[in-house]
Amino acid sequence: MNAIRTHPRLRPPVGSDVLPYVYRVTKYDPGDRDQYGHYVGTEPVTSDHGPVEAAYLQVVAAFAEDTGVDQLAIREPQLGGVHFGLEPPVDGYSLAGLFPAGPAGFHDGALVPVGVGLELVRAMLRDNGAWCRLEAEGSFTVHVGWDQYLYLGSSRPCEAALTRTRALGLFPERLKGSPYDFAPDDPAYVQRPADADFWGRLSWTVSAHRAVFLEEVFATNASRWHRLTRDTIETVRSQLAPRSQLAVWPDLLTDVDTAVAALPDEGLVEVIWEGKGGQIASTVVDETQFEAVTSQLAGARAAGVVSMYAGEDLPLFTAVLPDSDGVLRARWQTEPTPSDRDWAFLKTLRRGQLVTGTVTIIADFGVTFVDIGGFTAMINIPELSWRPFNHPSDVVSVGQEITAEVLDVDMVRERVPLSLRAVQEDPWPQVAQRIGQVVIGPVTKIVPFGVFVRVEDREDGFQGLVHTSELDESSGDVIEVGDALQVKIIDVDLARRRIALSHVQALAWRRSAA
Repeated sequence: MNAIRTHPRLRPPVGSDVLPYVYRVTKYDPGDRDQYGHYVGTEPVTSDHGPVEAAYLQVVAAFAEDTGVDQLAIREPQLGGVHFGLEPPVDGYSLAGLFPAGPAGFHDGALVPVGVGLELVRAMLRDNGAWCRLEAEGSFTVHVGWDQYLYLGSSRPCEAALTRTRALGLFPERLKGSPYDFAPDDPAYVQRPADADFWGRLSWTVSAHRAVFLEEVFATNASRWHRLTRDTIETVRSQLAPRSQLAVWPDLLTDVDTAVAALPDEGLVEVIWEGKGGQIASTVVDETQFEAVTSQLAGARAAGVVSMYAGEDLPLFTAVLPDSDGVLRARWQTEPTPSDRDWAFLKTLRRGQLVTGTVTIIADFGVTFVDIGGFTAMINIPELSWRPFNHPSDVVSVGQEITAEVLDVDMVRERVPLSLRAVQEDPWPQVAQRIGQVVIGPVTKIVPFGVFVRVEDREDGFQGLVHTSELDESSGDVIEVGDALQVKIIDVDLARRRIALSHVQALAWRRSAA
């Protein structure tokens, strides 16, 4: 069975991020542990909802006071699916009175007074289905763990709070760190922020698909879905909870029967549907609930099914909302999609940078595609060479390793145009030095306003135009493609990359030389 798409609660300490004074505070007497450190006493592992619970809350308040903290930040909140399994779930997770605006007020980074923080600790001690880290950055942390274990971290020794803890009948123990200290899933992963590039990409995607769905996860296991069109995207953006995880999904299927057919034989899935009135609902179900949810979809306008297991159904791309100053402070990570990986790679590129890649495709329409570090960049025809050619395969071949210059990094369309000619020496200045020279070259093309003649003795040599006004017609000879024609280079336009030739002046030069 694959891992469920959620964030683990228990993490190893983060080393340098751990506060200098960390205490485990419990109602369990350390004397009631066996030689392996396991508790063997009779103290119940559930909250008494009374004096012992009140003692825990008084201890948190005492440590906060000793540290000089009067408000706490909610970090990595979780709703539902996080019960320790010892007490029955509670409707509303005991958050209704704390966040009048609803569960979305319980979001990462929300600042609450210590009094509200104590009520959150109470909800966690009672295993009401809500969990979070409470922090005052760099100075104070509160973590509630299994079986009424409380972990308090402080930048100060908090001697008065320790005395108060013992007086209340609880047992403080000094630790090196809390087992619930935050550590990222992948320290090397660069999280994509929902910045201007993201919203530009999203707007472009909406235009291309006409509509997409945005999944807003404001707490682990708690999400809202929004259908985005050109008319709704800005309204939805203004209503998102701070620091939410965002995932962009293709539009729902208007054929609801096809959506129902996508339900697996077993497993955990999230079913999303749009009612006839445009309201959007979702629910997480397993195979025992498929029949019930199918009946709910009977009147739906559109529906979709998303696997809850990591690595199965992936959105188009993801991001996390930064704070209003543009800084990404939310610490959770989205599951990276191919588009997210492309974004991370594109962030390493700059205009003018030289990259090495392998030619993978030479398209019939002329564009050459190059693999640079797993990302497919492209070279348009004019950027393949300074010199003329009939087909891109005259310049490069599939499998060839090349070095090219990055012309641009388009974060919206996720495109990188390259230039091969930018790393080649520009031969045009040398051509310009040949003004006044008389050469003999083959006629390569005949057009109504003149003929083109190659002025270099090479297959990819430059060609110049002999305008009809510069052709000598006195001889009566008919000029054909392939004929050798004597011409004089009379001008080289470096801006437009054009060479002007004269047959008349070449003949005059020859007569004067004779």
